[in-house]
Amino acid sequence: MTEHGLWRFSRAFHRAINERQLGDLEQLIDEEVEWAIYGPIDMFPFFGARHGKAAVIEVIRQIAENVRVHRFDRESIMLGVDAAASMMRYSLTALDSNKPISVRIAHFAQFKAGLLTRPPRPGRHL
Repeated sequence: MTEHGLWRFSRAFHRAINERQLGDLEQLIDEEVEWAIYGPIDMFPFFGARHGKAAVIEVIRQIAENVRVHRFDRESIMLGVDAAASMMRYSLTALDSNKPISVRIAHFAQFKAGLLTRPPRPGRHL
């Protein structure tokens, strides 16, 4: 049995943010990826929808320039063959002010041939 795409993506994502090592992450993202982070754009201008690998890599670069991940806990997770959903809590630090940030995130992902493509479509089951 091969490793689920979520685990590879998760490790590479956190390495990209905390260590600014984007190489492994770039290899796991489809060229036509759809990406969205919903939240207060006035606080985090990199939130919003993006299309394409270059745009997603730029968002991740901006995240890495603004926060450091200290801890994350997966509260729940559902894995399908090529899809995943998880509820997570993150403890971060804002790099400009050194202030702690705590967030709870719902993460939805779809993979094709091991690459992140887009969140699962409504009505699609994991």
